[in-house]
Amino acid sequence: MTRSTPPLPSALLTEWGERLDREHPLAEYPRPQLVRDSYLNLNGVWQYAITPDGATVAGYDGEIVVPFSPESVLSGVGRQLQPDETLHYRRTFTLDDAFVPERGRVLLHFGAVDQRCTVEVNGRVVGDHVGGYLPFTIDITDALAARPADAAHELKVRVTDPSDTSALSRGKQTLRRGGIWYTAQSGIWQTVWIEAVPAAWVGRIGYRADPASGELEITVHTEGAQPEAEADALATVRVSAGGLGVAEGRAAPERPLALTIASPRPWSPEDPFLYDVEVEYADDRVESYAGLRSFGVGSDSDGVPRLLLNGEPYFHAGVLDQGYWSDGLYTAPSDEAMVHDIRTMKELGFTMLRKHIKIEPLRWYHHADRLGMLVWQDAVNGGDRYHPLVITAPVLTPLRLDDRRYRAFGRADASARAHWRGELREMVEHLHGVVSIAVWVPFNEGWGQFDAVDVTAELRALDPSRSIDHASGWHDQGAGDLTSLHVYFRRFRVPPRRTATAHRALVLSEYGGYSQRLPEHSVTAREFGYKRYRTSDELGAAFVRLHEEEVIPALAKGLAATVYTQLSDVEDESNGLLSYDRRVVKVAAELVRSVNGRLRFAEAGRAGIERESDG
Repeated sequence: MTRSTPPLPSALLTEWGERLDREHPLAEYPRPQLVRDSYLNLNGVWQYAITPDGATVAGYDGEIVVPFSPESVLSGVGRQLQPDETLHYRRTFTLDDAFVPERGRVLLHFGAVDQRCTVEVNGRVVGDHVGGYLPFTIDITDALAARPADAAHELKVRVTDPSDTSALSRGKQTLRRGGIWYTAQSGIWQTVWIEAVPAAWVGRIGYRADPASGELEITVHTEGAQPEAEADALATVRVSAGGLGVAEGRAAPERPLALTIASPRPWSPEDPFLYDVEVEYADDRVESYAGLRSFGVGSDSDGVPRLLLNGEPYFHAGVLDQGYWSDGLYTAPSDEAMVHDIRTMKELGFTMLRKHIKIEPLRWYHHADRLGMLVWQDAVNGGDRYHPLVITAPVLTPLRLDDRRYRAFGRADASARAHWRGELREMVEHLHGVVSIAVWVPFNEGWGQFDAVDVTAELRALDPSRSIDHASGWHDQGAGDLTSLHVYFRRFRVPPRRTATAHRALVLSEYGGYSQRLPEHSVTAREFGYKRYRTSDELGAAFVRLHEEEVIPALAKGLAATVYTQLSDVEDESNGLLSYDRRVVKVAAELVRSVNGRLRFAEAGRAGIERESDG
């Protein structure tokens, strides 16, 4: 039986949505750290149908603009997919004779499809996938061979999405949106594309950097057949800066290659310098990039832990970034729109974005890398329905529960816990090369949290180069590198240090959330925020007062990072620095810049740093 759900929010276009090219949306190359010449973008107008589960498609309902989910304005559909329904996609494509090299393979890439999907090419099932936030690739070479080279090929995708009726990862999506929980979206929501590769090809490039010594360790991961010629069995790596070579070497696939760069130029938000990388392996050639930076935690002369960037203390002045758009939901209306959010926050003086409960397209991280914006990356939460006492009571009470009480945290399903841990590993592998990611955040406010101590150990083994905020907000299990506090509805005070966790840096990982609703820039009539103000002047004065009275004085007592809530309004939430459609900056820019300047350049705790952990 189809669930009754609230109507979708009203249409509210961004300036980029107004200019959308339906035939060629988000046409940019989707994988900036692994670029090769062959590329066919399949975004654009597809056919779609929505049927009851198990029903065949008698005829298509109309057109949908991929990669926007059917619930979004920009998809052209505006309909909520229900858990007992199937979303069907169809389109055709052709490949030029020269597209596929001799003995090469053709790969079909999906950036993300929410949540379960099956893929057919020319009537043959070629693959399936479960999970709504990570990319997957299907080799479709054999399915294409069934038709002549110049023939049109048919691509079909079937999608089901249980959303918050299952224990799979869903983020802040809910079929009954409201408050801090948002419209559920479904189906294809990141770029679909095709590339041709040789018989042996580069699948992934791993990086590890030491800016102090100038060492850049590069590991080339390969796929496909073993090269026939012995000379092709090694990968050649060239590193350059501004077109001039700075290092070169050869190594076997899966073996780290250590290159030393003379006069190294470290990456930072103030100087986001990136080195160009070229890799050749057998008949394959790809372009990539890397940055020399390191992260960690170190104690000052008073024994107070501070966050480090390139071995030096660095204050993370951050803002919470939900990654929702008024017209595209999970999908930014354009590449330019992604750049706008990052650049605007940088212009306001922020040095970090906490990417909240969402994994973005790789182009978003590329822009953070090249523009110079640190990123704290959340994993996506799942689990059964959450108990209000577990996820809400700690806002006002010092409740701390053992997260091995699986049922209390909505984690009684062992198979769902195992699936989530698999997704965590995939996320780390997928984003490992991103220069700007400084912190992993596996759990937030107890939403589907479990075994955070063990998860932290696994994360540390997967990636020792970054810090870990193991339980953002509450239900601290004593692990990770950060003492992570969310403070709403009450005054922020620096807590007493506890011996067992004294090595961790203190971070205010969510706070503020001050609201000003702008009716002409809202998609609902509701207003959700932690304090409400009527005018921009009132909001700005409260923003300054909060920082002067509570946050800035905490710097000398060990506060190492802040994450203000939040970048933009989202549906009922009217607590953004920007309106939901990104047309209005709600707090005067000079006020925000002034506050962030005082946070970033405070001298408290910057002397006498001793390195403790620095990847």
